[in-house]
Amino acid sequence: MANLKTTYLGLELENPIIVGSCGLTADVDSAKKMEECGAGAIVTKSLFEEQIQLEELQLDEELHEYDDRNAEMGKIHPDIHHAGPEEFLSHIRKIKESVKIPVIGSLNAVFKDSWIDYARQIEETGVDALELNFYHHPTKPEIESKEMIEEQLEVLYKIKSKAKIPVSIKLSPYYTNILRAVHRMNKVGVDGFVMFNRLFQPDIDIDKEEMVYNFNFSNPEDHKLPLRYAGILYNNVKADICSNTGIFSGKDVAKMIMAGATSVQVVSALYKNKPEHIKTMLTELNGWMDEKGYATLEDFRGKLAKINLKDDPFAYKRAHYVNILMKAGILFKKQLQV
Repeated sequence: MANLKTTYLGLELENPIIVGSCGLTADVDSAKKMEECGAGAIVTKSLFEEQIQLEELQLDEELHEYDDRNAEMGKIHPDIHHAGPEEFLSHIRKIKESVKIPVIGSLNAVFKDSWIDYARQIEETGVDALELNFYHHPTKPEIESKEMIEEQLEVLYKIKSKAKIPVSIKLSPYYTNILRAVHRMNKVGVDGFVMFNRLFQPDIDIDKEEMVYNFNFSNPEDHKLPLRYAGILYNNVKADICSNTGIFSGKDVAKMIMAGATSVQVVSALYKNKPEHIKTMLTELNGWMDEKGYATLEDFRGKLAKINLKDDPFAYKRAHYVNILMKAGILFKKQLQV
């Protein structure tokens, strides 16, 4: 049987399959289940600053709903303050104490000070690493892309300068030049990149004429995007590359490692096939490696990365699209002649 051990963010993992941030890693029982099914590590459900702000607002409205009920009544409730992120942080502490595999905290913040403050509080729970979810939904045309990336770099620099644990960035693919963004973040000293964050997208129910928000699960074909960038970035950045999106099988994991990834994150595959699917993926990966004669992941990591494709330098470039069309045209002509 092959040795599936790998290193991600300086952490020793028994295998490269990490359960990404989701409801499956939200509490102790779920975290234990992921560990029992063979996960190499887990990323806790994200702390969303916007959710905390909303809860604080709702509490304030409820407490002061009857303040002006009559002229003599000042307020009906005693002074109560929202606990902020404490409930969330308590869950992380319990998860970290309940499992032996590495636990990575996940953060989605809005303001610069909040990013730094919440990152510090998550680190204090004892997690092994921190994952920052960087993305920006442009709503104002006057904001230039440069401003967005500069703000993210400032946040990253401040967190990295204070954090004592590894820090990774989970990126969306919607940057003007994703490679430039990665290059600049790599220079700041980020320990890893997760590619890519799958953002929820709104939809419209035309019968009810209203907005709907469905779970945005990935599909097997979606793994081609993270594979492309794992192959391009291999040996071009110091940080580890963790591939995410569209990874459903052990063979998908093998593809990512062969492209140059250090590890992978899975979520949709577990929602669709249950957590036990991790065992199936590991068995499939093991079987493939045994068949190929690979004893460790390092034996084939980056084997088909861009830097190692001397005979096909355009494999990861758009110019290769022309080559594909030409080959497809030749094949089509042969079929017509049959």
